[in-house]
Amino acid sequence: MENLLEKNMERHNYGLSPYACLDKEAVRFTDEEEDLRSPFFRDIDRILYTYAYVRYSDKTQVYSMKNNDHITKRMLHVQYVSKIARTIGRALGLNEDLIEAAGLGHDLGHVPFGHFGEAVLNQISLENGEGYFHHNVESVRVLMELERGGEGCNLTLQVLDAIMCHNGEFVSGEYHPKKKSKEEFLEEYHNTYVDKESVKTLVPMTLEGCVVRISDIIAYLGRDIEDACMLGLFQKEDIPKEIREVLGTKNRDIVNTIILDIIKNSLGKPYIKLSKKVYEAIVSLKKFNYQNLYDKALSKEERAYITEMFSVNFKFFLEDLEKENKESKIYKNFLDFKKEKYICSTSKKRMVLDFLAGMTDDYFVTCYHECKNQNLNHTKIMEASHEV
Repeated sequence: MENLLEKNMERHNYGLSPYACLDKEAVRFTDEEEDLRSPFFRDIDRILYTYAYVRYSDKTQVYSMKNNDHITKRMLHVQYVSKIARTIGRALGLNEDLIEAAGLGHDLGHVPFGHFGEAVLNQISLENGEGYFHHNVESVRVLMELERGGEGCNLTLQVLDAIMCHNGEFVSGEYHPKKKSKEEFLEEYHNTYVDKESVKTLVPMTLEGCVVRISDIIAYLGRDIEDACMLGLFQKEDIPKEIREVLGTKNRDIVNTIILDIIKNSLGKPYIKLSKKVYEAIVSLKKFNYQNLYDKALSKEERAYITEMFSVNFKFFLEDLEKENKESKIYKNFLDFKKEKYICSTSKKRMVLDFLAGMTDDYFVTCYHECKNQNLNHTKIMEASHEV
């Protein structure tokens, strides 16, 4: 019976590519006894049961503050990435458990209001001496230093590395994995806070990580266009003809074309490769999307509003920490659930950054209005005391 159970749980290892990362290669930062699940399969479960995963459901993908229930949220995006990556991984004979874990966990560190929110929080972080803020690095921080009361989930090195190196903003025609030790991974992780360019040089240590990285791009290119069209902000006919002829205009065609191209050019290879034609079309479409979708996703007024909310929330919660206001949300909904390890090793400014980054869009807006109201009431009280 035990042999049959073990065989059933490990059968996904049979027939894999010689370039796949096998379960037996999994490394954890803290040794622990594994159960009947394989290490990467266990990582999937640990990610699914994090509080950060639950909060995906109300985090912006591209479009914020739009009254349309069919617009992609961050939760859907990570599921699309996971599914696309598993499709490629299965065709190439790679470890699907590793791929799924990294795909589902890759955006856990994304902040409220998407990439614009990330840019604002990055500026606040720099101004307060806490280094550069990158959502992919914060995703690793969530899993290593925030979840489980600050003790982390003890995920495998390979999954954490794939998450840290997933950034789909940096597209390439070929993806070659780079072997790393735990020490090398941690050095890269810490460098991202102090070296502006280091995040651009991150390379996954596994072929599975490379697949997740390209799948991030595949998942958002066409889907973001569909969302823009649904909102009446864009017409597919506006996409240049040379791009349409290679990738198509529908999300399903764009996804299918790129997946098949990757499989055709990567099967049996120790790297992930795109054909020159498809790679150039992806680069062109990505540039086109930035000019016509992403740069126009928020109005000037919405950008100013989001920037103000980040500024107000950061200053308000930092002041609460400095005054040790135990009735504040940052205590009741965040620090009261953290253990001594996190409290003793984290600066007050970093605590506020972690708190804000983890918020959903709606909770973030609620906090802003409460902060504004409390500041207003405080001002009125001070004015009244001066009059007396």
